[in-house]
This record gives sequence, C-alpha cells and structure tokens, in this order.
Amino acid sequence: MKQLSTIFLALLFMLPFAANAQTISGKVMSEEGDPLIGATIVVSGTTTGTITDVDGSYSLKVKAGVLTVEASYIGFESQTNNITIAEGQSMTWDVTLVEGLTFADVVVTGTRTAPRSSTSTPLPIDVVGSKELAMTGQNSFDKALTYRIPSFNSVNTPVNDATSLLDPYEIRNMGPSRTLILINGKRKNTSALLYTQTSPGRGETGADISAIPQGAIKRVEILRDGASAQYGSDAIAGVVNVILKDDAENGSVTVSGGLTSEGDGETYGIMLNNGSNLGKSGFINYTIDFSRRDQANRPGVVDAEGEAGDFGADIADVQAFLAMMPDAGNINGSPETTSAKAAINFGNKVSLNTELYGNAAYVYKKVNSFANYRTPYWRTLDDFPYLADFFPNGPNGEYVGYVPTFDGDLNDYNATLGFKTEKNDWLADVSFTVGGNEQTYLVRNSHNRNNTLNPDGTNKYRENSPLIFDVGGTRFTHAVGNIDVSRRLSDKVGIAFGSEFRSETFTVIEGSESSYEDGGPDSFSGNDPRNSGSFNRFNFGGYADIALDLTDDFLINGTIRAENYSDFGSASVWKVSSRYKFAEDKVTLRASASTGFRAPLLHQIYTQKAQYSFVPGSGIQVGGLINNVSREARLLGLPSLKAEESNNITVGVGIRPNYNLSITLDYYNISVTDRIILSTEIGATDAGDTALDAILSANNLSDLSFFVNALDTRTSGIDFVANYKGLELGKGSLGLNLSANYTLQNERDGEVKNPTLVEQAGQTVSNATQEALFFTSRPKFKVIFGIDYAVDKFSVGLYNTVFGPTEFRQQGLDPGLYTEFATKVVTDLNLNYQMTDKIGIGANINNLLNVLPEWEFKADAGSEALLNDAAFLKTQSNLITFNQRYSQMTYDGYHFSQLGTIFNFALNVQL
Repeated sequence: MKQLSTIFLALLFMLPFAANAQTISGKVMSEEGDPLIGATIVVSGTTTGTITDVDGSYSLKVKAGVLTVEASYIGFESQTNNITIAEGQSMTWDVTLVEGLTFADVVVTGTRTAPRSSTSTPLPIDVVGSKELAMTGQNSFDKALTYRIPSFNSVNTPVNDATSLLDPYEIRNMGPSRTLILINGKRKNTSALLYTQTSPGRGETGADISAIPQGAIKRVEILRDGASAQYGSDAIAGVVNVILKDDAENGSVTVSGGLTSEGDGETYGIMLNNGSNLGKSGFINYTIDFSRRDQANRPGVVDAEGEAGDFGADIADVQAFLAMMPDAGNINGSPETTSAKAAINFGNKVSLNTELYGNAAYVYKKVNSFANYRTPYWRTLDDFPYLADFFPNGPNGEYVGYVPTFDGDLNDYNATLGFKTEKNDWLADVSFTVGGNEQTYLVRNSHNRNNTLNPDGTNKYRENSPLIFDVGGTRFTHAVGNIDVSRRLSDKVGIAFGSEFRSETFTVIEGSESSYEDGGPDSFSGNDPRNSGSFNRFNFGGYADIALDLTDDFLINGTIRAENYSDFGSASVWKVSSRYKFAEDKVTLRASASTGFRAPLLHQIYTQKAQYSFVPGSGIQVGGLINNVSREARLLGLPSLKAEESNNITVGVGIRPNYNLSITLDYYNISVTDRIILSTEIGATDAGDTALDAILSANNLSDLSFFVNALDTRTSGIDFVANYKGLELGKGSLGLNLSANYTLQNERDGEVKNPTLVEQAGQTVSNATQEALFFTSRPKFKVIFGIDYAVDKFSVGLYNTVFGPTEFRQQGLDPGLYTEFATKVVTDLNLNYQMTDKIGIGANINNLLNVLPEWEFKADAGSEALLNDAAFLKTQSNLITFNQRYSQMTYDGYHFSQLGTIFNFALNVQL
C-alpha cells in the first residue's frame, strides 16, 4: 500500500509536466530598463501562468497552438501578444511595460524588499482572495478565515456579555495578542476589549477584524511566522495583512439573507462596492455594508437537583419553575447584532515619481445580549421583596425571576494617508495612521441589590434602585508614523531601512454611580472612577533589512530591529531567512530563525474592576481584577509587567511544478519567555491574616486576579497546503485544495513563576483550568478539503473542515477528570449561478449535515474508575455547565459553532 501511494504521488507530481512541453521565456522590464520582480505572465482564458523572478525573467510551459499571452504588473499597463507555438517549440517574448494607472501597490507580507510568490518566498504565506472569502458564506471576516486557514481559529464565546462584541481569534493556538493585523501593510489598532471570562483568549485582546467589511477586501495575506523584526510588537505567531480593493472600473451591489435550520438567527444585509477614476492617473474604491443578525438561542435543559443544591432551594419550587421554563429562561448562543461598515481606498499619481495613497474604514456595531437568568429561587422575594414590583413578568403578573440584558455599542475606525516616491533609485514610503476602538455598555432589567444607605437612613438602592445602568466602557486609540526606504543596489542585493513612532492611549470610561457602588447592578459591575482614566505611552523603533540573492536560486534575508517604550524600556530583535530553489525553480527549500517580543498591553497594565464570574457549585460570584500599578498590587508585592520574548524557527518546502499545482509544507517551533497571563482567581488563605485576606475583606470580594509574567511556553507544529486548479472535467474546470495544521506541542516549559505572596499561600496563578485554555482549547489539528467546479455560468464548491479534538479542565472539575470535544467534520456547500452578465445569485449551506460539538469526560491515568460512577459524573457535569444551562459547550468554550445548519442566500448585481 505504501509503495502504491508513493507511485501515485510521483505520477501526480509528473502529470502537469507531460501536458505542457512547449516553452515561452523572456524578461519583463520597465521603460527605464529595470526588472519588474513579481510581474504576472498568463495565457488568457486559462489558468496557465507564472511570475517573474528577481531579474525580471520568466519561463512558462504552454500547450501548442494559437495563444494570447498577457503580461501585467502593479502600476503598469498590461500588454498582450498573440503567439503561435508549435509542438516542441521554445520561443522568447521580452516585454517592456509602461507605467499607467498607479496606486498604493500591494504589500507582500513578511518582506521589506522584493515581492515573491507564496512558494518561492523564504516565509510561509497564505493568500486568500475575496471570492474565496465570500464562498465561505460566513457573516464576518474572522469566521471566513476560520473556514479557509487551518492555523486560524475563532469561535463565539459561551457567555455573551462584553465578549459578544468581538470573539477571540488566534494563529497557531497562541492567543489573539500574538497576531499582528495590518491594513494595506499598516498596523491596525487593537480592540478596547479585554477578555476576562474563563474562555479561550482570557487576559488578551486583538484588533477587531470582524469589523472589516468583506466587500472591501481584495485579498488577505497571512504570514505564518514570527515577524517582530519587520513589524514590531505582537507579531510572534504571525501577521494578517488585509489588502483592500483598488478596482476603479467595476462595482456591485449584494443583497443577502439567511437563517439557521432552527428558524432563528436570521441575517439581512446589503453591501455596495464601487470604484471610480480619480483624476487622470488615480483610483478610488469604496464599500458600504449594512447588516443585521437576529438572536440564535441554544440553551440546555436545566437539572432540578443541581439547582436545588446550588441555591439551597426547595426541590419542589425548582421543579415547578422548570416545568414552566425548562431552560431556566437562559439565553445563550449568538446575540442580536446590528452593524454599519464603510471603507475607502484611494491612490493618485501626483508627479512622475510620486503617488499619494490612503485608506479609511469605520464600523458601528450594536449588540444586544443577556446575562444568566435570575430564577425566583436564586434571587428570592424573601431576600428582595421589592422584586415583585420590579419584575411582574409571570403569566399572571407574578414574579418569576428576571434576565438582565447587556447592550454593547462599538465604534471602530482606522485611516492611513501616505505617499510613495522614487529618486535616484531610492524608494521611500512615508505614512501616518490613526485608529481607535471604543466599546460602551448599558445594563437593563437589573437592580443594585446592595444595602447602601442614604443620610436619612433609607436605602439608596434595593427598592429605590434604577433598572438601567450606564456601566461605562473602554477606549483604545493609536497614532502611527512610518518611514520606509528601500533600494535595489543590484540584481543581487536589496536593502531597506525605516522607523516607526507610535503613541497609544487606553481609556477606562467610568460608569454612573449606581453602576459601580457596592458592586453595581446584578450581572455586570460598572467602572469605578477610582479605576477609570486615560493612560498613554509611546514608542520609537527602527529597522534595517538586507536581501542577498547570492545566486538566482539562493536567497538570504536578514533584518534587525530596536524599539524603546516609554513605560517598560527597550527591546531588540533580529530575523534571518533563506530560500533555495532547484529543479528548474519548481522546488523551494526555505527556513527562518528569529527573535521577537510583545509589549504588555495598556489594557493589561491598567485594567482594574469588579468581575462577575461563574464559580462551579456557587453560581455567579464577584471577584476583583487589580492592576499592576495599583496600591493593592504594591501591598501584594506584584511585579511590574515586562515584555514577552520569543524565539521562532520555521523550516519548509514549496513545490510548484506548474502554474496549476502548488504544495507547501512547513514546520514551526515557537518558544515564549515570560508570557503574560491573567491569573486564576486567588482566594483567601487558611490563616486569614495576610495582605491578600485584608484586600478581599475590605472590598467584599470572593477572590482577586491580576496580570503577571508567569509562564515560559513552547509551541510547535506542521502546516500543509496543496492546491491543484484547472483540471478539465467535462465542459468545466475542477479545482482541489487540501490544507492542514497539526499541533505537535503546545505546553508550559518549566515551572509557573508565582509571586511570593501567592506561593506562600499555597496557591498558583496558573492552574489546570488556565493551562487548558492556553494550550488545548483550540483544535489539536484542523484539515480543510475543498472541491470547486465551474462550468459555463454555474459553479459549485464543497468544503469539509475537520476540527480536531480540544481539551478543557474546567474550574471545580475533579482533578482526575477533563473534558474532550470530539473530532468533527463540518461540511459546507456553495452554489453560484450567473444569470446574466450583470446578475448572479448564490447560496450557501453551512454545516450541511447539522454537525454539533460533542464532549465527554476523560480520565487521567489512575482515575479511570471515576468514569464508571454515573451519579458522580452527573454532579461534575452540572458543575461545569451551570446545571446544564451550557450543556452543548460547557462554560469555558468549544471548538466550532453550536448553531448547526445555516442557510445563506445572496443576489449580486454588477454596476
């Protein structure tokens, strides 16, 4: 069998060469005689093509006959040539391209010098086009990437409060803070949101990529390698570079809608993308996108015995309530979301050697979600008699509990203005970028239940409490200036250098007094003025880069970078990468080694708040998150945060036997030192007389948590990507793609670095629950296999995404147990029909077979007997699902959507 597999692969590899025995070769040059690196040569009407190399040369194998061959390059007018080529013939076509309509040219991620193809680059880069994103049928950019890039993961969080505005995402299971987001090569601002729930992404944040309108995207380049030397902080796991559309001629309007197979989660949307000439030599492209998604609810059936035990309630009262509301009134799944998005991209040549460029985007998003339902045996009339007047929402106007609502408003913007100029062969790119993200929250249908008294002795809250609370929010802004200079010294040597200045401001917006005093509303505490304010820092950095083509086949690239931050000090990093091509440039060996860093987020340094969280067996409790510059931190002896440091190694091979077939295989190994985490909840000591106990008692907190450089970690794995397009099948064309990511290692390296006070209390800042979130809460492997077929006006795509197992060790779970979400295959179907030259319709059935996440208990070695105790397992299940409210995914998370089958439809009209 192994021999047959080897023979089959060899035949597959050799097949493309047999069909194209004729060769067209030559060079593509500018009018000044400079080689155009990365110019495209393609046979019109086919998928046969290639890209020029460092000296502008190319070689293209074609079929015999009469061919129309086109040469094109960014910023130059394309040129075509009708060529007749006989069997076995080789011929030369040298091309001189003339500068034409120019714009801010596409940034090739991961290099500061010459652009290169994904198989010949020394770095692993995925390129996903706008059509591929649209064919996923996903309603947001982050979810579309999840179903196209195996190493990229994002899923809705189980608890829909502030986190419903932005779901955590990550590359290579390393957390959202270690992936850098670029827009046309310029840094995008991070979100104002800090994830503090016990779910993947805990203690981190990232840029809001879900805010980017998909209709504005031309393509996405994903660098799966450390890139701190090129781009600075955050680029430890990789870089996502979003390239905006630059089409000045074409436009379209798309009307879309959808719903789940359960009949909820309805979506409605309209998107306009259009372009126009800007003067004689420029362009402008703009996108407007309005959409709405209704709530989709997937609660579990609540267990009466678990409820009675947790809340000390009479079992008969619990059963009576659950007979009326089997799900205890809980609402969880996908929240109601309304958004308005706009983006613009433009460029214009203002002189012979200079062009002006810019882009801007804005999004407004409103989310309506819910806290856990407060049942009448949880918030009882014995304790809160006034609730009968506040919430008479039973069938006969009686009190049957209440559900606090959470309204979130998000505003996100980014804008870049810059110019590129050339003088004496020096290329300079000067730009200024601003961006910001603000999230504010409103809690409704709740009350402040605390016993604060007015001067006259009456209750300030309780029966006098408001029902609506402005709990404040957070804001993050940055301003970034970049100067990048490069020059091709010869056909063998390219250099680049530049600098970046960045100013960042994080603001905690205070809530109204009733939202924070004595804990605030029952569900989400507002920002206390003592914890609010604006906090700023700035940094200045510079880099130098050299690319050496030692031969036509052998490339070495080196980069060094140094940065200084106003708050924590300096960092210096480097990167070396290399590539060697052979077998007539059809095989590329590549490798890179680098160091990197991630500066502590301002969010992590300055966030301090009361935090409502689920404690197994005790329901919702109020803990405290203290920051590292506070009085409490000094009392506890907490150290100041410092930068994370990383070491990255990547080794891979790229194979491109012809234009239709490409294969890449890469191994990566990433070590992180002093990884910043949000600690587990640290509770009172047994002695009860430490500084920790005093802080908990004084603030009426059950526990507290904080940020700390606590872990050294190591992550390694393998990425595989294979694409074969242009296979003739009947009258149509078939494309196949297979990609995969497999995590070999993702774990703590060494002991936890506990602060002294925590160590003395016999506790730890990183327990099994935390480490499962860090290391095993994303799929151990993910495989995507897609088939695309197009014939005449019809196209169909069938995609299977294999989500590998994930493991959680939820808080309160017996130490001998853990939960494992089973490997599942999610199948998506895409159908498109071009009715006329201007009108097309499309349909997506996502999760065609209605596959849902499933988990089960697993036991560590020596604890297998626990799996045979049904009563014990039921108790454990209740602990981690809040008595089955979150039975589908537990309280900590899951590995893909729990919504099941989703139908989406779209009508596209070309303008």
